[in-house]
Amino acid sequence: MTTVVSARTSTMAQALNAALRDAMQADPTVHVLGEDVGRLGGVFRITDGLTAEFGPDRCLDTPLAEAGILGTAVGMAMYGLRPVVEMQFDAFAYPALEQLFSHVAKMRNRTAGKLPLPITVRVPYGGGIGGVEHHSDSSEAYYVQTPGLHVVTPATVADAYGLLREAIASDDPVVFLEPKRLYWGKAEWDPSATVEPIGRAVLRRTGRSAVLVTYGPSLPVCLEAAEAAKAEGWDLAVLDLRSLVPFDEETACEIVRSVGRAVVVHEATGFAGPGAEIAARLTEKCFHHLAAPVLRVTGFDIPYPAPMLEHHHLPGVDRILDAVARLQWEE
Repeated sequence: MTTVVSARTSTMAQALNAALRDAMQADPTVHVLGEDVGRLGGVFRITDGLTAEFGPDRCLDTPLAEAGILGTAVGMAMYGLRPVVEMQFDAFAYPALEQLFSHVAKMRNRTAGKLPLPITVRVPYGGGIGGVEHHSDSSEAYYVQTPGLHVVTPATVADAYGLLREAIASDDPVVFLEPKRLYWGKAEWDPSATVEPIGRAVLRRTGRSAVLVTYGPSLPVCLEAAEAAKAEGWDLAVLDLRSLVPFDEETACEIVRSVGRAVVVHEATGFAGPGAEIAARLTEKCFHHLAAPVLRVTGFDIPYPAPMLEHHHLPGVDRILDAVARLQWEE
């Protein structure tokens, strides 16, 4: 049984809430746990109403102890449940990294495939909401460098629902990164519609001059930049990766080879960030098709700045267009 939600306009937060509700209705082994996810419904209201509908055993408030929350989820998964953990803010997950890196990511390999851990770790992440440090981090580099984890991040309302349902149904652990600044963005979506699966990128905008490769909170910024670029005579494509691990190398290389120029855009810091790996792969696989080096526009290599300064730190339209201008357009 699924929630009766036909095609209509709703926010990403509402789509995530519907995904959790539908997964819990469909599978009694799905349990939600985290700080304030029960009676309050989460600080972003993603779990709103779940405790009232399914009871406190299925949607559980926990102590403020992230390592304990994820450690509990490991035990639940080992005994046949399918836990969905909410880390209240991105950097709040750091105390749980030992559990994630040492046990969640390695259990399948450690047991020769006999004990997979179907755990979904939801992490609200990224800036743009005027938050301070520990509330606006883009931590994806830590996760993508850890073998054994899938790492996905939706940028649209439809993907928020579809990818979260897939993550919960996966028998392998998934770190599900939710762009906070997009929680309240509205779009028409249909929960019965099929979205591309985990591991597949989607071309959100076609173009012939260059491609902006991005994901999560930077997708709307890239689409805005592509629209602004028309004034300069550039026709920019925009590729939404959606899934960082697995990385859809096939789709990314296909579009890069067709246009010959690429800029990778993300909020995470640049040094050893996801863009470094993506740029390296695109360069190795597409070298003879490139008219210019693959460039990156990222957050600066600093701790997250004060709210009044975050607009300088986050990639914006001007910085993206500046990178496009440096793509060696001269013949």
